[in-house]
Amino acid sequence: MARSLKFKLLFEDRIGIVYDVARLMVDQGLNIVSMEVEQQNGYAKIAVEIEKVDGDVDKDSLLSLFSTLPKIESQAELERLPQERRERWYRNLFDGMSEGVLSVDANGIINAANSVACRILGQSYEVLINSHVSETTDPKDCILAECIAKKIPINRRRSVNTDTGRVEYYGSAKPIFDTQGNFIGAVLLMKNLKEVQAMVDAVMTPAQITFSDFVGDSPPVRNLISFAHRIAKLDTIVSITGESGTGKELFAKALHFDSERSGPFIPINCAALPEPLIESELFGYADGAFTGARKKGKPGLFEAARNGTIFLDEIGEMPHTLQAKILRVLQDGLVRRIGGFDEIPVNARVLTATNKNLAELVEEGTFREDLFYRINVLTVQIPPLRERLGDIPLLVDAFLLRFNQRLEKPKQTLSQGALAKLNTYSWPGNVRELQNVIERASILSDGGVIHSDAILLNSEAAVDGKRAASKPMKGGKRPLKELVGDYEMEILLETLNSTSSIRKAAKMLGISHTALLKKIAKYELQGGNKTYHCGKNIPFRNFQ
Repeated sequence: MARSLKFKLLFEDRIGIVYDVARLMVDQGLNIVSMEVEQQNGYAKIAVEIEKVDGDVDKDSLLSLFSTLPKIESQAELERLPQERRERWYRNLFDGMSEGVLSVDANGIINAANSVACRILGQSYEVLINSHVSETTDPKDCILAECIAKKIPINRRRSVNTDTGRVEYYGSAKPIFDTQGNFIGAVLLMKNLKEVQAMVDAVMTPAQITFSDFVGDSPPVRNLISFAHRIAKLDTIVSITGESGTGKELFAKALHFDSERSGPFIPINCAALPEPLIESELFGYADGAFTGARKKGKPGLFEAARNGTIFLDEIGEMPHTLQAKILRVLQDGLVRRIGGFDEIPVNARVLTATNKNLAELVEEGTFREDLFYRINVLTVQIPPLRERLGDIPLLVDAFLLRFNQRLEKPKQTLSQGALAKLNTYSWPGNVRELQNVIERASILSDGGVIHSDAILLNSEAAVDGKRAASKPMKGGKRPLKELVGDYEMEILLETLNSTSSIRKAAKMLGISHTALLKKIAKYELQGGNKTYHCGKNIPFRNFQ
């Protein structure tokens, strides 16, 4: 069997190099298997593979012969030709794909297959190559055979029996045409349905929130995150305090992710749950606990948060009657379902959050003192935006990136005047209010630069709304419904700011807790810096 050698030759570029090399090989009775020439910077690089049909090739003799060629600069043995290196790179790339790839010529003969295709079909590369595609699967159920026959794209869900069992895959076949429109073959992409299901599960799983999502580089934020990393893996209760809109739930999610707990993150807004339902939602109920209860009962959220984190948001709004039961769960780590007798152990890390001063609520008698001390072990204070104004440019960039993608707008930036306007505002609604202002500015600005006149702060929006109310609209005065709505909003703000909780405000107004929550959402009222204000974009209403 003939043995070949590979060499690399470097010439000063000239006419006739390939001819000289070929003539030298013919004179020595040697055969050129492959030759590749590359011209670069006045030089010619030649990679050549040589063999002798009736014997071995003497390497040293050939190197000496190459040195006799005109204008040769260097000659050496080569381990692998450039073409072989490229083929190996493409093969690694081909085999590294997550989809199976199988291609055929116009006659249905397989000419390429990657490792994933071999694994799905349960056959080796050597068996597949140069075999007819009908030999790999049932001819009546072959996607590539149908694509070749019809010369159109075919997408099907298929299965194949292999030595390791039945494999289901989704196949997408497309015909291949040359530049003249002649059919020359087809290619099939295959995806194992188990992997497709895994991808669906990954997409459906809520995105993990980390401390990198908490935008900011100011000293208060750096200190906050540094402390959070230290306490993340502890089982101790953490009380997160801060004004409305500072990002307390975002911080709680990041704390859960950093804890590496295997269970879920379950947030509960204590202010949003109607009082009659809170107990059954938190602790669950036993079979027959009340009319309409599910058979076999229902686990509560404390049970559902096993090995994870339960986040009690707005804990200051929790009814006083329920606080004793929460205290017992926190002390004993046990829950008892409504109507049940068994004590069920729970293993959930508890995080709480509030924008209220719990110490003041304790003095008023609306929050239990023993519960206050039980949750006040580790306290994290989220700084308001007015104390971290240096983070505004970073937050603006993050918000604009998100809104530009969602609104399909080119990249937008803020002018120096617009940024200065943001830095002189007190931000009672904190980061949430900033987000609303930037979204509004992005919508109102058509160009790539957002100027200060597009920055409508809520204080300006309120002034504009009052001015608009005194001016007649086209066709007469403002409708009665709008006037009543404005008056209702003023009453809500006055009542909320004169009471210590939403439940007390609802009682003063003579409406249910749920009804008040709906009205707060309707008028987009936001509580920050101990006061409620309107976060609604009032001027938009006057243009409708």
